[in-house]
Amino acid sequence: METLEAYLARKHEEVTLLNGCLGTSLALRHPVSVVDVIEQKFRLAAALKAEHALHDWALTETAWAHQGRLRAGPFEFSYDYQRADLEVRGPSFYHFDSSPVASETIYTSSGMAAISSLLLGAVRLMSEADILVLPGSYGETIELIESHVPQLRLVRLKNSPGEAASRAGRLRILLLDSCAPAAAFEATLNCARPHLDLVIFDTTCFSSGSGRIRRVLSWARRWQIPIVLVRSHTKLDSLGLEYGRLGSAVFVACEKRGAAARRQWLENLVAEMRNAVRLFGGAALPAHFPPYVGTKAYRALTDRRVAAILRNSRRTARYFASALSGSSAELHFAHGLYVTLAPKRALDEKQTKQMAADLCGDLRKAGLPLRHAGSFGFDFGAAEWFRDTTRDRYVVRIAVPDLPTPLWDQVARAVVQWWSVHEEQKFRAAGSRMDAPV
Repeated sequence: METLEAYLARKHEEVTLLNGCLGTSLALRHPVSVVDVIEQKFRLAAALKAEHALHDWALTETAWAHQGRLRAGPFEFSYDYQRADLEVRGPSFYHFDSSPVASETIYTSSGMAAISSLLLGAVRLMSEADILVLPGSYGETIELIESHVPQLRLVRLKNSPGEAASRAGRLRILLLDSCAPAAAFEATLNCARPHLDLVIFDTTCFSSGSGRIRRVLSWARRWQIPIVLVRSHTKLDSLGLEYGRLGSAVFVACEKRGAAARRQWLENLVAEMRNAVRLFGGAALPAHFPPYVGTKAYRALTDRRVAAILRNSRRTARYFASALSGSSAELHFAHGLYVTLAPKRALDEKQTKQMAADLCGDLRKAGLPLRHAGSFGFDFGAAEWFRDTTRDRYVVRIAVPDLPTPLWDQVARAVVQWWSVHEEQKFRAAGSRMDAPV
């Protein structure tokens, strides 16, 4: 359990790291509240962006005054017109050990730009293929496959790739999404001899240093499967700032003998993805690379921040399962960053969005830090509508922050009370205490 004092001390370290990236540091006091923390961090993010723009004003899209290399913190860039040939040198966002070898990293303007360019490049190398997807996979990725990549036959799995039979002459790609339910994710990693030609691993919802990323890489190496890690860096890699839209694809080749053909195929895929990024204008913006990435302090603070989110999320899942047993939808996602609640009556997208807005509005009036916002990884709790593709319904998603434990427990209790009233359910107090240790 993290107290308010411990939380403020940790956030002061985050603020100090951000402030140290400025040429001229701002005069900031030690934060005294959650609101103070959020305001200071957003102010620092704005100052960092402004300083970058003022310092590198001549480095335009046309690179008309390009002298030397453009830098953003530890990252170094070179490019010609419109960044079609953008090259990035700098630290990896991932915390790899010595075993996986990242053969190539391509940065893009967003996570969706990364996966769409990858898939469009992949179909240039194959006539037909099956793409296996776990339940709960990101809705926009599924929409992309169905609408724009008809060469990929979508195979919806119930549990793991072991349940889908191989078809002669068709390549098999597994889309392993970090927002899948925990049970399906674990079942996949326990799947022996998966008979896959490529794994596309969307790591967005996992911390870049997550042990589950290492487990997936180890699993892919065991079965000699090439793997591409795609990611939106807007979520967990910016210390809660959403510093700028940024995505990437990291290609990891098989290391065992006899995998030369797959390595060559992976190299061809890199080339095709680069072409897709160029032709669709999906290159990354240098200004969107957080300048505070790469230091030991950044890694340690990110790890502590995500660990606090996960602790709060586990408490919330247990509490909702007890207090809202009739309304809890999926409480155990592989990433552990958010939980979902299912309205008792069927609602459409607009109605569910309004329900989330009403919930946040009422709690905000009570002075509680729950905001109506999409995404996750903020310094405040967030609620929004969410598409439950497994059961074809709309639910409310509660994104859990790294707030002090007692404060977030208070928010969780308020959510339960609000939900119970608006769902006309009797509040179930039995077994719903939030003060049990994690």
